[in-house]
Amino acid sequence: MSLALPPLRVARYTTTSCLGVGLVSHVEALREARSGLAPCRFDTVELPTWVGEVAGLEALRLPEQFADFDCRNNRLAELALQQDGYAEAVEEAMLRYGRERIGLFLGTSTSGILQTELAYRDRDAQGALPAGFHYANTHNTFSLAAYVRARFGLRGPVSITSSACSSSAKVFGTAQRMIAAGLVDCALVGGVDSLCLTTLYGFNSLELLSSAPCRPFDAARSGLSLGEAAAFALLERAPTQTTADAALLLGVGESSDAYHMSSPHPDGLGARLAMEQALRQAGLRPEDIDYINLHGTATPSNDAAEGRAVGALFGAGVACSSTKGAIGHTLGAAGGIEAVLSLLALREGLLPGSPGTAALDPAIAEVAPLDYLLSPRAGEPRRVLSNSFGFGGTNCSLVLARGDAR
Repeated sequence: MSLALPPLRVARYTTTSCLGVGLVSHVEALREARSGLAPCRFDTVELPTWVGEVAGLEALRLPEQFADFDCRNNRLAELALQQDGYAEAVEEAMLRYGRERIGLFLGTSTSGILQTELAYRDRDAQGALPAGFHYANTHNTFSLAAYVRARFGLRGPVSITSSACSSSAKVFGTAQRMIAAGLVDCALVGGVDSLCLTTLYGFNSLELLSSAPCRPFDAARSGLSLGEAAAFALLERAPTQTTADAALLLGVGESSDAYHMSSPHPDGLGARLAMEQALRQAGLRPEDIDYINLHGTATPSNDAAEGRAVGALFGAGVACSSTKGAIGHTLGAAGGIEAVLSLLALREGLLPGSPGTAALDPAIAEVAPLDYLLSPRAGEPRRVLSNSFGFGGTNCSLVLARGDAR
């Protein structure tokens, strides 16, 4: 017997990226089709590429009692947690449900790699790492969850998902299953990934970095622009009746096609399976979706494969775009921040454009006629789909909706 997975209410959400801190700055940027990408000046990196760097993280410090967690990734998490009343909403949820009944499910990819890079730079004459370096609380993939758990004093189930670019989309599915199984009543979900040298030089070695701001789905696209971001949402059971201004998670679709370590299936097989599963769980048809936030990394193979999958399933009847031209590819945080941007599209009556893209690639349009948005479009979206497809064929799609659209 399959587990029933009812809709969840998104009680609160927030995000921070190169576009600014909090939701207001992101709404303004979406309306203006503004990008936060800038020429790379990160640390000691000398690469001709553009990045989405969050300003001020070097100067930010964690509360004194959490000094052992201090690293760029956890600072970025803390900065985001302070926005849009999110921390206060978590405190209220703990009073309502109890610390033991709130789950914590987060996604990350790079985690605190930068902290280890900095520690190696400061080794002594014998090669020993600095005494103040705390690998477990900084670089370790679990350090993000450990910090957020300690910060709020949570005592419920905790997990980290690290599945490349789908990491912080998949945690929505984890929360959905845990709530449906009765193991928790509420879940703090999201993702954080920060810039580091390993990521920048690693993607450069794969010849995937663009020397200009990325141009998703454009014929002239030449690679991605890396970014950093943090995004969080608070999920709980949806009441039987919800008002139009409520936000809902209706469906989650996941697949693993394992086609290739760093390239998607050329026809987007895994992507299509994830989208179909999300629609099926939500009880919807393709024509019920009003907007798709594409994964859209601006690499030649990814955009072509996703275009084929979306075109085969939705045709040209659904508006779609990639917002990575605004924020860059934030890796493990991509699923979380793009879910938040999709929620803002629902709340604001806005279909985001694709900053940096001049025209839809004719080669994609020939096999997949898409209603690809170059500029923002006013509208009244009621149901949106957010795609996150990672290295190794690990895919996730989320169906999000207004409260009156289930």
